[in-house]
Formats: sequence, structure tokens, C-alpha cells
Amino acid sequence: MIGLGAVLTLLLAGQPGERPVAIVQAPDSPVRIDRATVLAGAEGPPVILYAATSLTDDELDQFTLIAFIFEANGRLKARQVAPARRTLEARSTKYSTMVLDGSPISPTDLIVVGVNQAQRVDSEVWWRAELQEAAEAAVRRNKP
Repeated sequence: MIGLGAVLTLLLAGQPGERPVAIVQAPDSPVRIDRATVLAGAEGPPVILYAATSLTDDELDQFTLIAFIFEANGRLKARQVAPARRTLEARSTKYSTMVLDGSPISPTDLIVVGVNQAQRVDSEVWWRAELQEAAEAAVRRNKP
């Protein structure tokens, strides 16, 4: 956790600004993203800081976050999945980050995130959801 704090401190120093992120969620998702913000430093790729909350009474072994990057005109530019986040305790909230280093992000791009996979502890079964349609709808609603 010290590493995350150091990274965030460096990002915020000389920080040109923050950008909100649209959040989508499958109706049966075991994880909810409560808030997400893009932090863009003067150098390096932007980083999404987000809060993920377990909606179940079971501990989750891991979950993944997917980010959709859209151009200002609504065209999908890129999809990026964060490496699996480990251990989300039942009914708890965990803060994490995702580095957007898959493609360049312009100031006019729109970013949408959601949880697309989760796995309970001691289970081989993954919960999965396809979120692209929901992300496209969120962009249509939020276009400037």
C-alpha cells in the first residue's frame, strides 16, 4: 500500500487535472464501482483511481476492471482490461488503480469503466459480463 501512496503522491504533484469517468455495471454484478477518476500527470500515462465495493456476502478472490476509451464523436478507440485485482472481502470497499497505457488518451476522449469478471474464493467459476453496449450507451448520454 505504501507503493500506491507514493505513486499517487507523484501523480498529484504537478498534476494538470482530474477527469471524471463514466461507470457502467451489469445488473447481476458482484462488484460495484462507486467512483472513478482519471489522474493525468505532466508525464507518463493517465491513471484511473477507483473504489470497488463487494455486493455479496462472499469474499471475492479476484475481479477485473475494463476501460473503454471513446473519441469525442463516440467511436470506440480502445478497450483495456486491468490485471486481476486480488481479494475483495465481503461487503467491503477497496481502492485500486489502472494505468491507461494501451493507447494514447487525448483530452477530448471519453472513458467508461466497469467490472467485467469476478471469482469467489475457493471457486473455479468466473462471473462474466459484456459491458460494451452499456459503455456505448453511456457515451451517447454523456457526449458534450
